[in-house]
Order: sequence, then structure tokens, then C-alpha cells
Amino acid sequence: MTTAAASAAPFGRALCAMITPFTDSGSLDLDGAQRLADRLVGEGCDGLVLSGTTGESPTTTDTEKSELIRAVSQAVGDRASVVAGVGTSDTRHTVELALAAEKAGADGLLVVAPYYSRPPQDAVEAHFREVADAAGLPLMLYDIPGRTGTRVEPETLIRLAEHPRIVAVKDCSYDFLGAQKVLARTELAYYAGCDEHNLALYAVGGTGYVSTVSNVIPGHLRSVLDAFEAGDTPVSARLQQRATPLIELMMAAGLPGAVTVKALLNELGLPAGPVRAPLRPADREAVDGLLAAYESLTAG
Repeated sequence: MTTAAASAAPFGRALCAMITPFTDSGSLDLDGAQRLADRLVGEGCDGLVLSGTTGESPTTTDTEKSELIRAVSQAVGDRASVVAGVGTSDTRHTVELALAAEKAGADGLLVVAPYYSRPPQDAVEAHFREVADAAGLPLMLYDIPGRTGTRVEPETLIRLAEHPRIVAVKDCSYDFLGAQKVLARTELAYYAGCDEHNLALYAVGGTGYVSTVSNVIPGHLRSVLDAFEAGDTPVSARLQQRATPLIELMMAAGLPGAVTVKALLNELGLPAGPVRAPLRPADREAVDGLLAAYESLTAG
């Protein structure tokens, strides 16, 4: 058994940071969310993360977040875990969202470091502990300092790992050494939050990924992990490399992931709809580039 296979996978291995579909008028599209969730699970995702940044959580209401959890949970049943993004810059509001997500039927919670206010590490730790103490669900902590302005330092994660309901990390820190330090000293399940790191983190003991790109190529990204699990590292590496042009266009070409995912899904006739302001849709040139990269990857 590989190191990755031996790691606990509290929410599965192949998790999609799912978009939130909207109707043409901009309202929540629950039917579309159910159809998209069913497709994602059918094509290899064993977990869905709702109301993350890719799910446009800053512009959905608390009520919409709960409605989305209920609809997606009903669609996937016990075929996949449903993890609800509940992180905000306000500890009290985060606790309220955590309790609402639990009531709506979520299997776990994704909690990002408080953003914008840039609290010190002891305050970051206290924030996570308060949420974990209040809710009855397991937590995945989200470290993405490029968006929040605040790092969740490795030593902070090591201390937080002692909490019985803090079980996982979504890592967008771009600190590969720091991730390995936490892996070596805790039992936390580590999920790559940056698609270019999916295989690399898995190979050193990570659990899997929480992927934005898997909204459009769920089966391909799952095959990267499956090949590694089967002991075929060269094939796994080639599959990861083949996805790199699309990953780069979707995640590193200046547009948010919610925008690029919805652009592609709309082109493919799949549930997506518009983005909500302040986000704006991709222009035709960007859409054509994304579609060309997708077609090149899926052609053979």
C-alpha cells in the first residue's frame, strides 16, 4: 500500500470545489446543481465542496447556502461526501453557518482563515477552535494566504490537529515544505487545493485534492490518483502533465476559477449559468482558449 493509500480520507480522495449554478436571471438553480452534482459523482468525484470561493460564496446568501446543501445531498445520497464552505471573516457568523450546514445535512465543513482583518496566529487558532467546538461535524481547515492575507502557520495546524473534529487541511499555501512538516507530525488529511499540486502532494502522503478544474474534467483528474495508487507513477505523471495547459488557463491566466469553470460548462451545455457581480463573464477570446485546451485534452 502506498503512503497516500494509507492516509485517512475523511471526505474521500477526489473532491470537486463545485460551482454554484445560477439561472439566466441570476437566481439559484437547484435543479442544475443536482444535475451537475450527479454528473461529477458519476465521473469520479467522491466528495463535493459547496460554497467555497469557486462556488461564489461571497455573493450567495445564508439561505441559499443551506438550500444548496439540501439539494445536492439529496442528489448524491451516500455516493459522495458533501462538505460545506462556512468560512467568513466573522467568527460568530462562521459558527452560525456551521450550525446551519449541519442542520441542512452536510457531512463536513470547510473553514477558511478569517480574511481581510489579518488576525495573529493565536486569534486564527481561537477562531478555528470556536467553530470546531460549536459544530458536530468534522472540519477541513483552508489555508490560502494569497486570498485571505493570513497564513495558517504549520505550527498552528499542528496544535489544531489535537482537536478531535479538526481532521483535514485544504492546502493552497504554496509551502510544500510546510505541508510536509504538518504531514510528518499529525494525522491530518491533506488535500491539495491547487490543481498543479494534486499529484505532488499525494505522492508525499497527501489524501487527495479539492479541485476547481474537476468541475470540467473529473474523470481525468481522478485517473491521476488511480494510476499512482496502482503503482504506475510514469502514467500518473503523464496524466497530470497532460492536464497542465488547461489547469494553467483555468487557474493562472488572470480569471477567477468560478469564471473559467462556468465559461467552459456553459459551452459544453452543462449547468452553470452566469457569475454574480462583481465577477464578470469571460470574454470570447478567453472562452475560445479554454475550449481549445479542453478539447485538446479530451480528444485522446
